[in-house]
Amino acid sequence: MSETRSGQIAIIGRPNVGKSTLLNALIGEKLSIVSRRAQTTRHRIMGILTRGDTQYVFVDTPGFQTKYGNALNQVMNRGVRQALAEVDVVLFVVEAGRLDERDRAVRQLVPSDCPLIIVVNKIDQLKDKARLLPFLADLAREGDFAAIVPVSATRGAQLDELLAETRKHLPNNEFLFGEDEITDRSERFLAAEYIREKLFRLIGDELPYAATVEVEKFVVDGELRRISAAIVVDRGGHKAIIIGSGGETVKRIASEARQDMERMFGGPVFLEVFVKVKSGWADDERLLKSLGYE
Repeated sequence: MSETRSGQIAIIGRPNVGKSTLLNALIGEKLSIVSRRAQTTRHRIMGILTRGDTQYVFVDTPGFQTKYGNALNQVMNRGVRQALAEVDVVLFVVEAGRLDERDRAVRQLVPSDCPLIIVVNKIDQLKDKARLLPFLADLAREGDFAAIVPVSATRGAQLDELLAETRKHLPNNEFLFGEDEITDRSERFLAAEYIREKLFRLIGDELPYAATVEVEKFVVDGELRRISAAIVVDRGGHKAIIIGSGGETVKRIASEARQDMERMFGGPVFLEVFVKVKSGWADDERLLKSLGYE
């Protein structure tokens, strides 16, 4: 029997509870993009943490959407369900002091035989700290959970305790990935995600949900990476918003994304970003597949 432990751990929850922030905090790298906008995460992303004799393979998932039913949301919801069918442990993230029917709908997706750990995130944002213990008690009455762990992903609080609880439920297994690997995603994929994050962070309030990024060229030339990427929008009016006066907005998006890429890739990046219109892309399964949504 192997002395090491390794397994896949799904991170699930309704939109905007901090799943991606939690993944990044656990791994110690910016793998999954974050913004104030709900459902920033659209793809399953694996984050790999190897500590001693244990390898944690976290699977960040999109927030499960119960309100909108276009093709994009259907694809993302399908990704959540697929992830849950393949993992050894589930981390179900809820927001401290808040539990509603959206959370309960997500919980119903978890197979009954899969260990379920409730991660109570954003404890640092709970104004009345005296509410935490009664909230945890209320959670305990919601079902038979493997553990309930309060954390602050943004501050890194209680993450070691969360890892310890998770480890208890991982199978004895050989490592699934190399000890120096931190994700299953390519640099090309990460480049597109970094651009999309800046797009949502800088103009998310003005821009409708139907915007994505398509990397059209990714060439490695020694230490230099030459990248050409298109921000894809649904309407011509959205294109003008992204470009901005004199092209200033798209230049800022590209500049900030390039800095993230250089930190992650460990070398210089030449980045070209432009905007193009593909009407109805978010509700066209063929277009979604061509843009990397599966």
